[in-house]
Amino acid sequence: MTLSPELIKSLTPAQKNELLELTEIAHYRWSIVGRPTQQLPIEPWQYWLIKAGRGFGKTRTGSEITRIWKENNPIILLAGRTASDARDIMIEGESGILATSPHWDRPLYRSSTRSLHWSNGAMALVRSADEPESFRGLQCYKAWCDELASWYYKEGDAVTDAWAQIKMGMRLGKNPQAIITTTPRNTKRMREIIKDPLTVITGGSTYDNKANLAPAFYNEIVKMYEGTRIGRQELHAELIEEVEGALWNDKLFKYIDELPELRKTCIALDPSITGKDDSDECGIICAGLGFDNYIYVFRDETGIYTPLKWANKAVYLHENLKANCVVAEVNQGGDMVKTIINQIEPRIKVEMVWSKVGKVLRAEPIVSLYEQGLVRHLRGLTKLENEMTTWTPDEGYSPGRIDALVHGINYLYESNKKPIVNNG
Repeated sequence: MTLSPELIKSLTPAQKNELLELTEIAHYRWSIVGRPTQQLPIEPWQYWLIKAGRGFGKTRTGSEITRIWKENNPIILLAGRTASDARDIMIEGESGILATSPHWDRPLYRSSTRSLHWSNGAMALVRSADEPESFRGLQCYKAWCDELASWYYKEGDAVTDAWAQIKMGMRLGKNPQAIITTTPRNTKRMREIIKDPLTVITGGSTYDNKANLAPAFYNEIVKMYEGTRIGRQELHAELIEEVEGALWNDKLFKYIDELPELRKTCIALDPSITGKDDSDECGIICAGLGFDNYIYVFRDETGIYTPLKWANKAVYLHENLKANCVVAEVNQGGDMVKTIINQIEPRIKVEMVWSKVGKVLRAEPIVSLYEQGLVRHLRGLTKLENEMTTWTPDEGYSPGRIDALVHGINYLYESNKKPIVNNG
């Protein structure tokens, strides 16, 4: 509610002071200033997992819930990833407990004992997940665990697992609970917490808190991560699967926001034969060679197409992008691939690839180029990157996107330097 200037002028000095006091109190009342997704869950829970992207307001939520808890819970445990994280983020940070507390109810922070003390007698014990032994023997009514997905632990060893120690210490009061604020990672521990029937999950993204983020921070983070596979984790808080044995991983991807001038472009095609709903996808990837000798992957038009449709799609892309050629695997269909494309447009050069070596032998040299940092992706190729980071050679086949990518990059590399894949 907004008061009109006329009404404010009509107030007495005492009424104005009272209004200011009420306004200040309301400013620190979380039920008023917090978003609905930042309020304590109504349904019963033991673990409240706030699985959200960067800038969502996870730290602020943890601080405010701690302030609410301290009214009726004399011992609270605060656990950060490291000692400096606990101090600099949870306690002294801009969204930490000290900064979000009103002057009349600000706790005393004793760094020597790593503890917070409120005037009502409540206290919070501050500990670090990289010192799991420091949790041994501690008991608490409530706990706040920040960035738990990044905590180190040795799987299967409770001694090195701070989270296991915390759970054993949650045994005071009638309703011990823990709030977990974290950007997720696809770890066994995170999956276990998510599946736990005692867990209530709140999801959120960076965009939820845009109104409270500095424009420079918001623009920088979005520019860095949006349109990338890792952005699904850092911005949208999705659990990104890391598959053991996959040839690619997220660290191999280097991104660009704008495509530079290219000196050679190709449309890479892994054709399908039938185009029925249950058939394999036809891989169509657009890539180019820059004047800086980097290879740029910038478009993915993969889909389920009939031969006529994928041929028309390839011709359209060739003309629209002024490509040098179409690179097509012809193990299936033989000369039919070249024939059908040239029937639509005879002037298109079709480089036919007969793959006589296995999928892994074809893909490994291309992975090597990624490892050397010679390949760049235009942001937005998440479906392609998902396939690259989840496909393993033991599956016996490779998705159309990967096959098209491999043939396209190999063609560009061959034409620029020396062959890196012997296709026979």
